[in-house]
Amino acid sequence: MNYEEKLNSAGFSLTGKGAPNVRPFESAVRTGQLVFVSGHAARVDGELIHKGIAGADVNVRQAQEAARAAFVNCLKAVKDLTGDLDEIIRIVNIKGYVASTPEFKDQPLVMNSVSDLVNQVFGEAGKHSRAAIGAASLPGGTSVEVELIVEVK
Repeated sequence: MNYEEKLNSAGFSLTGKGAPNVRPFESAVRTGQLVFVSGHAARVDGELIHKGIAGADVNVRQAQEAARAAFVNCLKAVKDLTGDLDEIIRIVNIKGYVASTPEFKDQPLVMNSVSDLVNQVFGEAGKHSRAAIGAASLPGGTSVEVELIVEVK
């Protein structure tokens, strides 16, 4: 089973409506064998899910769903750039930004949902470094933004 089939088996799809690129930067940029993926919001079919602040408007489960959605959008950017997720050799680094109240301390728990998905889909190639960062707010009101670095063939 290839990576996209494994992702589908886990309940996620790279199909669907994406957000239009109206930004003055790229969704993903390749240099050599590395792809740097810009921060992606928690969008499903082009719409933000679980907008708000973790610890106030968004609970941990919702933030985890948002984090996985944002990660899948990062994978869409990789696929758009390379043509195929099977070009991925390794998930190198994941950064997750969680909009959260000052009292909210579960940013790592939110991002564990992404790490678990990565390990499930990519196996040995999914062993990655990671940061889980709290933020006062994020663009558009998204509760989670994820950025990614991957090594490709």
